[in-house]
Amino acid sequence: MGETPFITVEGPIGVGKTSLAKAISAQFEFTLLKEIVDENPFLGKFYENIEEWSFQTEMFFLCNRFKQLGDINTHYLSKNQSVVADYHILKNLIFARRSLSKDEYQKYYKIYQILTEDMPKPNVIIYLNASLDTLLKRIKIRGREVEKNISPLYLEQLSIDYEETIAIFEKEHPEIPVLRFSGDELDFVNNEQDLNYIFEKLSLSFKKSSGIR
Repeated sequence: MGETPFITVEGPIGVGKTSLAKAISAQFEFTLLKEIVDENPFLGKFYENIEEWSFQTEMFFLCNRFKQLGDINTHYLSKNQSVVADYHILKNLIFARRSLSKDEYQKYYKIYQILTEDMPKPNVIIYLNASLDTLLKRIKIRGREVEKNISPLYLEQLSIDYEETIAIFEKEHPEIPVLRFSGDELDFVNNEQDLNYIFEKLSLSFKKSSGIR
């Protein structure tokens, strides 16, 4: 593991990734890295017609996340400044597999491999999951215009894809701990006790590897 803490928070749409990443940033004084969502010009069209706009949408996200991760490696991690991100670059493959055609995915995957071969790897991944009802409620509460046309079936399948991908990741990368938390059982946005529980688990994980206090 690297000496400088680098945490990524992952999970399906609406599970609370950004809220938790912000809280971790404030608690541990980490630099916060937020994925670009609202700036993606294809996202609204994607939710209306996935087949038509999937490749453009996924390529935009991949290129922007590549640039972001390269920047944090240069400006923060290389200078021993800890970082928490509200995404892991692996999510690109989760979404791309679901939305791209076979031929498109093969091209996309080749580009992904080239761009990510030198990317910084996190010390810890926090994986948030929740039931479909919880995800739909949270998406409605935050009220993003681009998400109003998300299909519940798409969201449900996405959650299944996340579970499968994280399980495979844990087997292939045992050196990177994955901390799992349920959004149905923990309300870390409105319940300070639940949030502190996550902080404690995170601190314990880093004490074993990086010496964070």
